[in-house]
Formats: sequence, structure tokens, C-alpha cells
Amino acid sequence: MKDITIESGMQALTPFSPQKKGGVEGAQGSFRKMLQTSIAEVNQLQNAADNSIEQLVAGRSRNLHETMIAMEKADISFRLMMEVRNKIIEAYNEVMRMQV
Repeated sequence: MKDITIESGMQALTPFSPQKKGGVEGAQGSFRKMLQTSIAEVNQLQNAADNSIEQLVAGRSRNLHETMIAMEKADISFRLMMEVRNKIIEAYNEVMRMQV
């Protein structure tokens, strides 16, 4: 089976492979690290959009197009992060509903 890579605008996300990291502990660490990295990138895009807006308002920049692009990148990455969060919560709730 081929590895599927999803381009999110942040970093390429690849399918989980438990054999690479040594079981559940490695999987938790790599998943946590991926989430932390993704959240940091979303934060960076939000900060870049804020700086671009501040420069435009202060008159230091006259490039409205780049400001709008930065805002849209930040918005799309934030919405993607929220959808991922919703799916994680949904999966957690599903696991909690399972009977042992």
C-alpha cells in the first residue's frame, strides 16, 4: 500500500506506522509532536497575518493583496486545526462509548 501524503499548507501529514517508533509509546509521542508542530505553525500564520494588518494600517505597507493572502492562510489553517480537533474529540468519545 502506498503512503498517502496530505498537503495541509502547513506540513505534510503521513499515515501512522506503529512499527517505526516502537509501539504505543512512540505513537503517542509522534502524534503529540505532530500536533504541537501544527499548532505552532497555525500560531505563526496568525501572528504573520496580525503583523501584516498592523503594517497596512500604520501605512508602512501598501500591499493589500499580501495582507489579504496572509489573513486567508491564517483563517484556513485555523479552520483546518479546528476540524482536526473536532475529529479527535469525536474519536475519543467513540472509544469511551465502547463496551469492554
